[in-house]
Amino acid sequence: MNLKTFSKGGVHPEEYKLTDNVPTVQAPLPKMAVFPLSQHIGAPAVAVVKRGDKVKVGSLIAEAGGFVSAPVFSSVSGTVAKVDNAIDATGYRKPAVIISVEGDEWDESIDRSDTLVTLNDRPELTPEAIVDKVKWAGITGMGGAGFPTHIKLCPPPTAKAECVIINAVECEPYITADYRLMMEHPDEIMVGVQLLMKAAKVEKAYIGIEENKPEAITLFEEKVKTMNDDISVVPLKQKYPQGGEKQLVEAVTGRQVPPPPAIPVNVGAIVQNVGTAYAVYQAVMKNKPLFERYTTVTGKLIEKPANFLVRMGTPMADLIDVCGGLPEGEVKVLAGGPMMGRALTSTEVPICKGTNCVTVLSGSDARRKAPQPCIRCAKCVGACPMGLEPYLLAAVSGQQLWERAEQEMITSCIECGSCMFTCPAHRPLLDNIRQGKAAVISIIRSRIAKK
Repeated sequence: MNLKTFSKGGVHPEEYKLTDNVPTVQAPLPKMAVFPLSQHIGAPAVAVVKRGDKVKVGSLIAEAGGFVSAPVFSSVSGTVAKVDNAIDATGYRKPAVIISVEGDEWDESIDRSDTLVTLNDRPELTPEAIVDKVKWAGITGMGGAGFPTHIKLCPPPTAKAECVIINAVECEPYITADYRLMMEHPDEIMVGVQLLMKAAKVEKAYIGIEENKPEAITLFEEKVKTMNDDISVVPLKQKYPQGGEKQLVEAVTGRQVPPPPAIPVNVGAIVQNVGTAYAVYQAVMKNKPLFERYTTVTGKLIEKPANFLVRMGTPMADLIDVCGGLPEGEVKVLAGGPMMGRALTSTEVPICKGTNCVTVLSGSDARRKAPQPCIRCAKCVGACPMGLEPYLLAAVSGQQLWERAEQEMITSCIECGSCMFTCPAHRPLLDNIRQGKAAVISIIRSRIAKK
């Protein structure tokens, strides 16, 4: 098997796919569902409901708040308790719609049958109609970044899309949500890929899957045999962070995406997560907006790690309880995996569009080791998949040398954590770089606004 990968950096975290062979189960409904209005990159959604309003599963509760934004739909039926602030995965209180759950009444327009609907069944679908449906459904990137999907499907006039790349890599060491989705719904995903191709007006698609998922590679290679070479499966070497857009584009096409503001479509590629492809199928073919997703709950000391199909707005605490509760002793709960996930201040944080995993770290894994002086080993430089110098970016960020940080391309950092993972001195490189990157981006935006 000819395995491809990206050229710069990368690391090999020890793998703990504890749930790869655990079939997905439906998560229980919450008693109270919380829907943050900022579940995506861009402007927050704007609530269109008020206290006392009745909603069904699939009811619109917040509309897009700008060009780069996405609507939010209720995943439960019940009564709007309040429109208020609630803690999200960032640890800050942000606007949210809070719904008291009553029964499970769905909007009648949603097709809840298991019948597969193909493009042959819907010949009237135009690229514009598909994009409009994706926009209506509030679909965003399901791999974590949360960029509104309809915008990706409509690249600027200066860029020409040549292919769609499906990110089925799932390179974080614990997460299996995408893998279970692929094994359980391959036919729907294939239709979703075809819809993305038609919407983007391209003739070619690639599905990138890492070598540690041989069953998925075999399954999708069988599925694409009927696709007249329009869709290809690309087996990839196992290397983190291969799920990063720029790394995946290079691994699949051999093309390198230039530094920001360049994006993958500048080299002809539109990258979509495999979960996004499935959501596009459900939206276009089943009239189902995005309000539930596949999520892994895992950890070495979790009693019953599991994969869930979970309604958004469900508190993470509910899922952890189903898995046996938090283990005793020191515990750290992450929204996401251990490489890119963020530590939570509360397990009452709800599942959102980008929540692919809840990872519970215990014991020594939950504690950071004390940082030591940098020994100038340059391991962080060798590990950086963007070819940056993390030790330098962390240093200039710590000293608030924003002009120097911009010159050193801090905005190219994809925050993958490879530098911290490989640092023998346990320095908080990514923490400093994240702060510096946010400051530099704010400065750049102010500069642009003054022009």
